[in-house]
Amino acid sequence: MPYLQRTVDRELDELLPLAPAIALDGPKGVGKTDTAKRRASTVWFLDDAAQREVAQADFGLAAIPEGTLLLDEWQKLPQVWDSVRRQVDAGARPGRFLLTGSATPVDASGTHSGAGRILSLRMRPMALHERGAVVPAVSLESLLGGGSPEVTGRSSYAVRDYAEAIVSSGFPGIMGTALRLRRGLLDAYLQRVIDRDLPDLGFEVRRPETLRRWLTAYAAASSTTTSYSRLLDATTGGDGSQPAKTTTIAYRDHLTRLWLLDPVPGWILASNEIRRLQQAPKHQLADPALAARLLALSADALLGHAGVHMIGPLFESLVTLGVRVAAQACDAKVFHLRTNAGEHEIDLVVQGPDGQVLGIEVKLAHSVSDADVRHLLWLREQIPDRIADLVIVTTGTTAYRRRDGVAVIPLALLGP
Repeated sequence: MPYLQRTVDRELDELLPLAPAIALDGPKGVGKTDTAKRRASTVWFLDDAAQREVAQADFGLAAIPEGTLLLDEWQKLPQVWDSVRRQVDAGARPGRFLLTGSATPVDASGTHSGAGRILSLRMRPMALHERGAVVPAVSLESLLGGGSPEVTGRSSYAVRDYAEAIVSSGFPGIMGTALRLRRGLLDAYLQRVIDRDLPDLGFEVRRPETLRRWLTAYAAASSTTTSYSRLLDATTGGDGSQPAKTTTIAYRDHLTRLWLLDPVPGWILASNEIRRLQQAPKHQLADPALAARLLALSADALLGHAGVHMIGPLFESLVTLGVRVAAQACDAKVFHLRTNAGEHEIDLVVQGPDGQVLGIEVKLAHSVSDADVRHLLWLREQIPDRIADLVIVTTGTTAYRRRDGVAVIPLALLGP
């Protein structure tokens, strides 16, 4: 499969000439190595025992060749992080080091954070706009810039196409494979997490079936703020057995270290302009296809009776993935908003580097009514000076602006 340009490529093009060391973090299989190799002169694969020995023989990185050195799967030899940091402190030139990692090592507490020395970039599974099937017409960066930019474009994507995009996966090695193979690869991915990746972090999974049930409950809670205690209740087995709360906390913490869980944090304004905001995260797995597979939902099932309750949340997961990838490229952060009593909710709040705010609601429908924009308009009333734009992302065919200024954009037309 030919290399598909990633949004993070744009970030690397901008930052590599400026930063001596950049770390690409994200779950296994998102394409970190392929992306980084395109910019590296020398590659050390630290998940290979022989190459790990080479690195161990030169912990000071004193004898490395000129150019850009890629340290792939650096968490397999965590000490190299400190070695890179020391090289940066000693005056390493821009673009000297690239690091890729699929997990936060368990002994990271003994490793310098690298703050101010090593720039970290998150790499997620491929968003819809990166998969080569759509041509975006509306830029999230331009929306975040304010000024009510023109919103136009038409898309032939229909609900079925979005259902297929949900289950097709954003992992490059899985995306585009035949249906039966794709199911097997997603199952194998999840099984590897349980059998290999978690033990590699030092976490022994004593009851794999219980962890699988917890992951399934988490998938069913996609795009919600369901409490962890309710997730625990949903993990009860057919015999009435239930894991201890401490066990499920360990699941959450270790799966987060593997970048498999990707929750959206609640938005809290430092200036307290909007009071009584809930801080609970909105649950998301790294790839909507993993959630669909855990729930045994195909595209047909999502469009039928069996999946009618999940296609909305998983469409929001797909939108969230795309918005996060695009937002990172313009140095913005993504949150959700919910007041404590639930009177007002906004699916995604993108906050730019200068504090400007883009409010986004997600709607699994072609058309948009006045009721659908009421929370967005409420947000504009609360912080009028900070609102860059307001958006509803839909499954419709046409991008346009409503009379109240809210932009209506089909997901297939939204890009970085």
